[in-house]
Amino acid sequence: MIEKSKIENIVNEYIKGTDIFPVAVKVSSTNRISVIIDTFNGILLEQCADLHRHIETILDRNSVDFELQVSSPGLDAHFAVIEQYRKYENRKIEVVDSSGERFTGVLKNVTKGGFELETEIRIKGKKSEKLDKSFNFDQVKSAKAIYSIIKGN
Repeated sequence: MIEKSKIENIVNEYIKGTDIFPVAVKVSSTNRISVIIDTFNGILLEQCADLHRHIETILDRNSVDFELQVSSPGLDAHFAVIEQYRKYENRKIEVVDSSGERFTGVLKNVTKGGFELETEIRIKGKKSEKLDKSFNFDQVKSAKAIYSIIKGN
């Protein structure tokens, strides 16, 4: 069986000095390897393909068979690492806290311990008010980006 730490080391060594950051590395008991990477400007298909080739050249298929997938997190993926929060700073996200309550707002002030969410509170008959809500990462069940799809002509 291929060790997860071996794949993490290969990935971390490959991305050192680049703007790529690892989001997740998974290795199943059947050697199905999944590597998810990203950058602050969005990952390119060729960056995924280059890392895929690099991992394949290091692993020996003659000694152990494996399946390898290298990809981006995807539009609807929940944030898994602090770099994803930093990537979406000043953009709209959805947060579900540990009690299951949902919040939507603009992500602000990401730190090692947490972040702030600028939300709008609408009170019937009044103008909406902006409210900053602070979250520690251990209070967050999930968080993900909210995308606006603009219809073209």
